[in-house]
Amino acid sequence: MNKKKFKHILITGGAGYVGVPTVSLLLEKGYKVTVIDNLMWTGNVLLPFLSNTGFNFIKGDIRSKKELTDSFEDIDIVIHLAAIVGFPACRKYPKESREINVDGTQHVVDFAKGKIPIIFASTGSTYGKIIEKYCTETTPLNPLSHYGKQKAEAEDIIKTNDSFIIYRFATAFGVSPRMRLDLLINDFAFRAVSEKTLIVYEKEFMRTFIHVKDMARSFLFALENFDKMNKEIYNVGDERLNVSKEEVCRLLQKYVEFYLHFVEVGHDIDQRDYMVDYSKIQKVGYDTTISIEEGIKELIKLSDIIKIENPYSNV
Repeated sequence: MNKKKFKHILITGGAGYVGVPTVSLLLEKGYKVTVIDNLMWTGNVLLPFLSNTGFNFIKGDIRSKKELTDSFEDIDIVIHLAAIVGFPACRKYPKESREINVDGTQHVVDFAKGKIPIIFASTGSTYGKIIEKYCTETTPLNPLSHYGKQKAEAEDIIKTNDSFIIYRFATAFGVSPRMRLDLLINDFAFRAVSEKTLIVYEKEFMRTFIHVKDMARSFLFALENFDKMNKEIYNVGDERLNVSKEEVCRLLQKYVEFYLHFVEVGHDIDQRDYMVDYSKIQKVGYDTTISIEEGIKELIKLSDIIKIENPYSNV
């Protein structure tokens, strides 16, 4: 195994949708991983890691500096994932989302003290409504939702640390042990299979996506290439996954029979209707590996298996 610049990784929010695949991949690659998570949803997803001697778990909340203290012991770098994610959840929990997404990020930076690098999971929702059809990292931010505004503010906080990488992710999709069904492709697939009906607004709106396992891979990539990526912001996704909402629906129709109806009412609070340029991170050497079609196939299998009384209870 190649000698690593970073050996011990702290992952905030490591029991989440993106966190669990990231923990799994880093342990597989021989990293030591400490997770701090308040287990707002569930801790069962971490059970497979307990027998791994390189894994350590701290039940704690990034809103509490006291609870953060132990998690920063002997670590080399932070992957900061802990957040209330998405505009519906931030709208439902405005106080908690600000405390976690903004104040909690400040606490992480305070503990890093400029000496511990941070890789931060931000979002394309920070772009909000834009005039151009293509987003690059230099496109002015115009966030409209609580979520987009909080993440934009958190980015500014991260930039005060001496070493950082900021990732603006496309919308995630795909199967994860801590499953989320409030994400667009996941939601569409679950509804198409379980309800046999899908009603969609703004069908022509362009969206951009990334599989959750490719998100995990992007963090591994950042660890392995930190020096040449330091103090930069990257859009993370793939231009091949810039597609309209209607295109997602048509892909679903290849594998599932359901009633599809497009309507003129309803709108995305973030007003995301653009394509994203991913050439900056591609030039460094990162590329995605999983297509939307592959993700849809696995989501259909998941929808046939799981039984959830209220799959949107976390939104």
